[in-house]
Amino acid sequence: MAMALDELKNNDQTFEIGGFQYVVDKDFLEKANPIKVDFSPVGFSITSSIDLTSACKSCSTTGSCC
Repeated sequence: MAMALDELKNNDQTFEIGGFQYVVDKDFLEKANPIKVDFSPVGFSITSSIDLTSACKSCSTTGSCC
């Protein structure tokens, strides 16, 4: 999972938190909710309800797809 700069689209939901606007696709949010962004002095981490440790359907990799 990653964050990127993006423009607001029709199927997006926005959240204003700490002076920042977060834009999330509503379909993705339905699958990933809750999404948590933690900031630290060396960067950030993103967690959600999506299980990234399960294998990819098209191959046997763990955590990412081919």
